[in-house]
Amino acid sequence: MTVDPISFKPIGIIYTQFKEVSGMPIQPAGALGVPGTVEVFPSYEPGLADLDGFSHILLIYLFHQVNNFQLTVTPFLDSEPRGVFATRAPKRPNPIGISVVKLLAVEGRFLKIENVDILDGTPLLDIKPFIPDFDQFEVEKLGWYNRHQRKVGEMRSDQRFKE
Repeated sequence: MTVDPISFKPIGIIYTQFKEVSGMPIQPAGALGVPGTVEVFPSYEPGLADLDGFSHILLIYLFHQVNNFQLTVTPFLDSEPRGVFATRAPKRPNPIGISVVKLLAVEGRFLKIENVDILDGTPLLDIKPFIPDFDQFEVEKLGWYNRHQRKVGEMRSDQRFKE
């Protein structure tokens, strides 16, 4: 079976204080209190109706500074190479990122958000409400990450995925 190529059209832009990849938090858990703004393009503004009833949202975005992919990567929290699909590394065949952020306000087509671990100017592909009944599960296994759990808050990005 073959599948035709897929293309996406951004629905907005994510603005943050992070102008460079180096030094960024690697996950929202390491970005507590970090503010950001999402600009949704005017033609998509009607889709924001009722979003203000949620405290957290999922932002789905493009890792726009990633030029190629690697099937084996060394994640920020580890020193051993891992399969890219067992990590959250940005060097993916389809460079798509997902972050759960706190929604502070919906102001027209602008969203004020917090706990942002995203590079400034990132193209936004989609927004979904975070619903604990849908999105949280009891987890039995955490793979290689199990021995690194408490490090995510202080870990910062470096240049390892730049090229």
